[in-house]
Amino acid sequence: MSDAAESARVRSLRPPKPRVDAWSPLDVLVEEERLPDGTSSQSMTVFLAGSECPFTCVYCDLWQYTLDGPTPAGAIPRQLEIALADVDRGQIPHSIKLYNASNFFDSRAVPAEDLEAIAGQLEIFRQVIVECHPRLVGQSCFRFAELLAGDLEVAMGLETIHPLALPRLNKEMSLSDFEDAVNFLGEHGIGARAFVLLSPPYVRREESVDWTIRTVEFASRRGVEVISIIPLRGGTGEMTRLASAGQFEPPTLDMLEEALAGSLSLCGGVVLADLWDVESMGGCPDCQRERIEHLREMNRTGVAKPVVWCDQCSSSKQGDT
Repeated sequence: MSDAAESARVRSLRPPKPRVDAWSPLDVLVEEERLPDGTSSQSMTVFLAGSECPFTCVYCDLWQYTLDGPTPAGAIPRQLEIALADVDRGQIPHSIKLYNASNFFDSRAVPAEDLEAIAGQLEIFRQVIVECHPRLVGQSCFRFAELLAGDLEVAMGLETIHPLALPRLNKEMSLSDFEDAVNFLGEHGIGARAFVLLSPPYVRREESVDWTIRTVEFASRRGVEVISIIPLRGGTGEMTRLASAGQFEPPTLDMLEEALAGSLSLCGGVVLADLWDVESMGGCPDCQRERIEHLREMNRTGVAKPVVWCDQCSSSKQGDT
């Protein structure tokens, strides 16, 4: 099946998406984040409303938070104006992430005529982080970096280096594409961060943690200094079909702990577990809260710690053997 036909099939399985307002940010949050130098600082994330990504990855659920057509000119600067209105000028976060559920350097998502205005709005930040598909990384990244007062970093989805799974994710990306993008960014003094999936489709469950660690190591060895492990969740469209077909099973909290601890023990730089909506991953009712705090501590310190089983978990493990 061609990429276009596969994309059409995946899109046909999606339920209707909610209405998104092009002139208001989806959400804003400020959190502490560990930096590559070992210190930590506040980072602000603005979730922008914009045009949908032209790629149709089978696992993606971000399409739910996008517009049906191109982002109107002026909409992103207006969203940033709203998001930045409450920033305490005496305690400005070190960095700002502009995540638009798409690609910052796709002119349908972020109109090129708005880039200069956007850069001007971000002059108070020492670092600006945007997200983009590796194949869309090019001269537009360098031009935007030149407009900024602070440093630019581009976050890209590496997802997995599993040789059979990656081509089937419909991401339309090879490992060479990712490496080329990282090299281009480095040559232009632009940082790179990567997103790595835990338990992607088409990877056997018993091998999933190992492939996640290997993927983190792949990115780290190529100079990526910040890597986020994303526990993949299903629930809609193609992911529901894959789960029914036995080709996807959501990861557990202990898998996330193992993947993070294993990655931290092997890699330099910053490796983080994405804990958005982590409570929905379930787990043992006796120790779920303790496990989540365990993950937060590893995120804060960068120190690998083994999974600790409570009495109930230990009994369950022994019963499974």
